[in-house]
Amino acid sequence: MASLFAVILPLGVIGPWQWVIIALVILLLFGGKKIPELMHGLGKGVKTFKAGMKDAEKDIQEIRAEIVKEDEPKKDEAAKKKEEEK
Repeated sequence: MASLFAVILPLGVIGPWQWVIIALVILLLFGGKKIPELMHGLGKGVKTFKAGMKDAEKDIQEIRAEIVKEDEPKKDEAAKKKEEEK
């Protein structure tokens, strides 16, 4: 596991000063006016992702409920067959 981090972060853990340098480079590259637009777009993307995850979870729950409903009659038939055999 340590070798994986050595490949990803060859200089080690990113500290507070590295974050400051990264922020300054981004500020210089994009300018002060573009950063709020970028953050707004990022926020919309996160919101859309969360909505998609909720929809996927809802679909999974509906499919599980359908499977349970389909299995109940089969279990009842199996129980009746066992009673008849006794």
